[in-house]
Amino acid sequence: MVRSGQDCGHQVVSGLPREFGFNTICVMPTNLYGPGDNFDPDSSHVVPALIRRFHEAKLRGDECVIAWGTGTPRREFLHVTDLADAIVLLLERYDAQSLINVGCGEDITIRELCEIVMAVTGYRGRLEFDAGKPDGVPRKLLDVSRIHALAGGRRSRFDPGSNRSTRGSRRMRVRCACDQERHAGQERGCLR
Repeated sequence: MVRSGQDCGHQVVSGLPREFGFNTICVMPTNLYGPGDNFDPDSSHVVPALIRRFHEAKLRGDECVIAWGTGTPRREFLHVTDLADAIVLLLERYDAQSLINVGCGEDITIRELCEIVMAVTGYRGRLEFDAGKPDGVPRKLLDVSRIHALAGGRRSRFDPGSNRSTRGSRRMRVRCACDQERHAGQERGCLR
């Protein structure tokens, strides 16, 4: 049987308390974005990749940006500061060996993500999708009920589904990532 790297990592972490007598927590975060993100066109994940593509399209004056797939797959995203808050909560309140998912419990379509990134980058051209390219899994949404229960059954501070993450603040977070890339690009001299 072939095991994924994540599964193997969980097996190792789960065995440490038995072997060495100390507690461990195995956290499984959803798709992350935020400060320190990778904007490399060849190796970045969806949020920074889209920020870069729409930002560069705006600078070049491109009429259209073409995204892969149909735009219908749904993904869950979590800002890195929300993950940090979740880890602190887990260190304070979680004492189990089972893997725990960390996410916001909400997903959006890739089309919606593109529209958010278009708005915050100021790109005014068209968005098209190339249905000949793969969509990937139709939906990736974690079951985050256990971490929400640890937070007293309420949407906690680390949860982007709470008042901290209406669509407006999602835009603000993407804007921050875009500003970070613009600043880094100016330092490298590759974005004008």
